[in-house]
Amino acid sequence: MTRKVSITVKPGSKKGPMVQPGLLDDELLVYVREPALEGKANKAVVQLVAEYYDVPKTKVEIVRGLTSSHKMLRIDGSHDD
Repeated sequence: MTRKVSITVKPGSKKGPMVQPGLLDDELLVYVREPALEGKANKAVVQLVAEYYDVPKTKVEIVRGLTSSHKMLRIDGSHDD
């Protein structure tokens, strides 16, 4: 099953690493400690979301918003919670 998930990233957060469900289905708020520099936060987001959905990180892809805090991810092989 492939799923698209809308996320809002909070880079450089002391609260992270943490994933919180959003107000809508398939919406997440993702806190990461890494800064939004040189792709560090994006890499941390992929790793954290892969753990959240229990899939390999190779199955998580940022399809929109590489340089934005609002991103769309495609997750292949995820199962419903």
